[in-house]
Amino acid sequence: MPYFLDGNNLIGIARGAARPGEGDRQALVQELSDRLRATRSSVRLFFDGPGRATTSLGRLTVREAGGSADEAILREVSAARDPGGITVVTADRELSRRSEEAGAKTQTPAQFWARFGTGATTPSKPDATRVDVDEWIDYFSDPENRGR
Repeated sequence: MPYFLDGNNLIGIARGAARPGEGDRQALVQELSDRLRATRSSVRLFFDGPGRATTSLGRLTVREAGGSADEAILREVSAARDPGGITVVTADRELSRRSEEAGAKTQTPAQFWARFGTGATTPSKPDATRVDVDEWIDYFSDPENRGR
């Protein structure tokens, strides 16, 4: 079952950044790559932006949407032979609704991260660019921390 991830949305939740930078994107790709190493799951990570590049990293495919990641995700779900076998991971209610209307399943980022546990490798030194997604999800799940 492939997972389609709304990359900027995941970073926005984890880092509280409306416009993630290249370092944020690289940190998310590394985190996903580490977590997927020991699984058979397939993940397509979509990012907003003008480019159209696609990079494959084993079970992780990173796609620049050539515009809106939401629209690219919906196009792929609609074009799929079995949209019911796709799970769209986002906290965006509109994207969730439209994905479900197109036949896909949806998950929140918290559900996705819980499913894939911790990364397969742990760096020997702390890396300032690395995203600790679980910590950020816990922090922003608390309503008192959302307005800060």
